[in-house]
Amino acid sequence: TSFVVFSISQSTMLVVGAIYYMLFTGVPGTATYYATIMTIYTWVAKGAWFALGYPYDFVVTPVWIPSAMLLDLTYWATRRNKHAAIIIGGTLVGLSLPIFNMINLLLVRDPLEMASKYPRPTLPPYMTPIEPQVGKFYNSPVALGSGAGAVLSVPIAALGAKLNTWTYRWMAN
Repeated sequence: TSFVVFSISQSTMLVVGAIYYMLFTGVPGTATYYATIMTIYTWVAKGAWFALGYPYDFVVTPVWIPSAMLLDLTYWATRRNKHAAIIIGGTLVGLSLPIFNMINLLLVRDPLEMASKYPRPTLPPYMTPIEPQVGKFYNSPVALGSGAGAVLSVPIAALGAKLNTWTYRWMAN
């Protein structure tokens, strides 16, 4: 469902970039800085959709900053331990982001309802959705999104850390 997909995609996207930049600088606080910049980008994207005539709640602005703060806090509390940042920080991001986004996602309109109300003008008639029989909250608990997010955020955090070592090798050549 949309909530679970949103939770997994947003938590993994946040953690890979946040841990990459945090380990690149070695400074706790960099993850929160990264999340703040990315949040502002989503405001710009939301404004662009709104300018195109879509309703204000058509695009969800993810709540990334508190989860990034937990990642920074983990890195700081473990005395800049990279592996602790990956395992503990990755788990905390995966578990916390769906919780922080829960109210946000409850208030947004059902994407399938929106797709039938605002079909793209370039779509041929046979591709325009008609009365999708999917409810907004059907089978989409926060627990599933946060559980899957917590499991997947750790290997994605490890990927972010690995991208870091590749960057240093590329810079050395």
